[in-house]
Amino acid sequence: MTVALPCPYQGKFGKPIPGSLPTIVGSFKSAATKRINIIRNAPKTPVWQHNYYERIIRDKSSVPKVRHYIQMNPIAWDVDQSHPHNCCKE
Repeated sequence: MTVALPCPYQGKFGKPIPGSLPTIVGSFKSAATKRINIIRNAPKTPVWQHNYYERIIRDKSSVPKVRHYIQMNPIAWDVDQSHPHNCCKE
């Protein structure tokens, strides 16, 4: 006999789920933003891009691709459409 378990995310859209990756990242970014803005004396100034890309690495074969993305991402920032000082912005 198979028993279907309820989805743990059902009815919780937009609400933090303790211990989840988005909640951990959000907490880190909030604490870091407060500290950064205290140091630079710039209250309520944005520090982060409004979104981030999370990915679950499911097998060893995808690790090199993810490492490459992490290494190359900062290099591509100068021409990124989200960069506030991108000279090539459309």
